[in-house]
Amino acid sequence: MNMLTDSHDAVTADWAAALLDFWFNRIGEAGWWGHDPALDRQCAAQFGDLWAEKRRLPPGDFIDRADDALAAVLLFDQLPRNMFRHSAQAFATDELAREVARGAIAQGYDIQISGAGRLFFYMPFQHSEDLDDQKLSLSLFEGAGDAQSLDFARQHHATIERFGRFPHRNAVLGRATLPEEREAAKQGEGW
Repeated sequence: MNMLTDSHDAVTADWAAALLDFWFNRIGEAGWWGHDPALDRQCAAQFGDLWAEKRRLPPGDFIDRADDALAAVLLFDQLPRNMFRHSAQAFATDELAREVARGAIAQGYDIQISGAGRLFFYMPFQHSEDLDDQKLSLSLFEGAGDAQSLDFARQHHATIERFGRFPHRNAVLGRATLPEEREAAKQGEGW
């Protein structure tokens, strides 16, 4: 049984079990939000090939089981931000992560898994530059009842509402930073 579900019948795919163990048991909260080059290299070494392989699959291939869906969301949303930090590739599978997350939420997997896993199902919407996704993010994080996560969701939403994009991504995405975005670009680099 995987620690993230209540099902005794669960048979998590090997790749998903390895990724979930790495993210939740070996890295944990202390490592999730830092910018550690050693962790970035470790993520790339352990999961870069998996990311390249799995990103070719349609979102529906990842939503048969809660654990597999969560692992896919992590693989396409969180890990690229480590593996490809300071490059456009860090955002290359954001849409795929959102589609997997939408399917998982429709199945109720976010409620089934709960805890930190639940919050990671919502992160792809917080990372989106689409205002409707940002509104969904706020709603989901409000429902989760985690004050710190909700605060970050509100900050992300405010940035998209104001600028229509995340200014801190401009340089790596080849976009010009507007004068009114400069301060927001500096603040967003910590995300």
